[in-house]
Amino acid sequence: MTNGDIQAARNYHEGTKHSFLSIRSGGHVLDWSNHPLPFKIYSTLDPIPLPRDFDPLQMSALEAARSLEVLPSDQRVPDLKMLAQLLYYSAGITKRRTYPGGEIFFRAAACTGALYSVELYLVTGDLADLEAGVYHFGPGDFSLRRLRAGDFRHLVVSASGREPSVTHAPVVLVSTGTYWRNAWKYQARAYRHFGWDNGMILANLVAIAAGQGLGARVVTGFVDDEIGRLLSLDTDREVALSLVSLGSVPQPPGKHPGEIPSLELETVPLSREEVDYQAMREMHASSSLGSEEEVMAWRGRTPQNMPVSRTGRIVPLEPLTGGDAPSDPVDRVILRRGSARRFAQKSIHFAQLSTLLHGAMQGFSSDFLDPAGTLINDLYLIVHSVEGLSSGAYVLHRNDCALECLKEGQFRREAGHLGLDQELPADAAVTIFLLADLNPLLRRFGNRGYRAVQLEAGILGGKLYLGSYAQGLGATGLTFYDDEVTEFFSPHAKGKSAIFLVAVGKPAKRSFPQSP
Repeated sequence: MTNGDIQAARNYHEGTKHSFLSIRSGGHVLDWSNHPLPFKIYSTLDPIPLPRDFDPLQMSALEAARSLEVLPSDQRVPDLKMLAQLLYYSAGITKRRTYPGGEIFFRAAACTGALYSVELYLVTGDLADLEAGVYHFGPGDFSLRRLRAGDFRHLVVSASGREPSVTHAPVVLVSTGTYWRNAWKYQARAYRHFGWDNGMILANLVAIAAGQGLGARVVTGFVDDEIGRLLSLDTDREVALSLVSLGSVPQPPGKHPGEIPSLELETVPLSREEVDYQAMREMHASSSLGSEEEVMAWRGRTPQNMPVSRTGRIVPLEPLTGGDAPSDPVDRVILRRGSARRFAQKSIHFAQLSTLLHGAMQGFSSDFLDPAGTLINDLYLIVHSVEGLSSGAYVLHRNDCALECLKEGQFRREAGHLGLDQELPADAAVTIFLLADLNPLLRRFGNRGYRAVQLEAGILGGKLYLGSYAQGLGATGLTFYDDEVTEFFSPHAKGKSAIFLVAVGKPAKRSFPQSP
């Protein structure tokens, strides 16, 4: 099955939809005795400890979330401390808590079910304090492990179809997804979660790179088998998801003179046993690209959303600017981030909502978004309690920086139901849904367009997190009843598919019973 056979993506999407009936008739039970390890552990490779004495960043979280910078025009090469800072604030362990049954690790970026299925690798040339090689990042002991010695960037350049930012990058970060680590809980729907979880990590990564003046570009078009071989992945269990070019050098890498041997690297098993959800592997195989020429033809020329006639009241956004906007640095905001467990049914200000929407809608630099700033997801909102904005359902018009009211009214109960009958989307001040028209995306990008739309949703979700926590609010990503979300926002959303959901509001303090 090829990338152009787009029925594969449609079948996967339909087959993994949630409905009121499917949730209650699935019969899936979590086997806690078979819970997967949260880390990939190479049992025979020595760690290279990463420095922790980071230089504090000056760029505010709001400014970093808005950044569309691709790469600096002059030479910019990270050192090991900069790479460590990038890795820590995107996928590192920021908090640890012990409890009677063990220890919980909290990461810098949100993740579905706290299962952390995304792994990070670096492909580097020679840096000031790191030899050229292919490295795996281990968040458990905050270290790198070298899988291959030597400069293999030319292989990534070729696999990316000679994408210009990759060609001139001193470092390329590769994200992979491990099927079982997320499927243990979410079964075949976990392939959607790859996009969300990887996107959350990349939102932080791009923001930190902007704060460093390093620059970053997300690249999703590449020859899958070549990257898999370079990283020595068992592709029945772990697959490459995206590349990120970091920094810039004037000259492309030369070819490595030697053979590229296969690697036999031992890793600790994730669980006692694993369940193979074939639908995920079929979705990945059908969205894979097989040659440099196919990659070059794949990228760019993003289909534009067709305009829909406006019939509702238009409300221009009023984002905070200058000295009125919170200026907390991006690294400090990431450290205080956490997925909200409860929301107080309290109002936020329209300026706060405007500010986080304005930051998210600036987009990011990627090979599937052409021209820069284009987005393929649309933002729909259910506003519950926002001072200066009537309660109701809205759609964001990015070009006009304004909201259109689709229907007025109090829809807390409906939002809670759409969010899988949970309290969080009902108690939030606003619930933000990301929807996309898959038909033009699949026609243009093939099945790989499905990967792209899920990844973009995750990155936009990460930007909404940054914008929320920068303003003292809370946010949490959630899942949903697919078709009912589309139905709620129709007729405006007719034909679109629900992709992701982020609830935003004022966190409620947890109440604990008093000791007698």
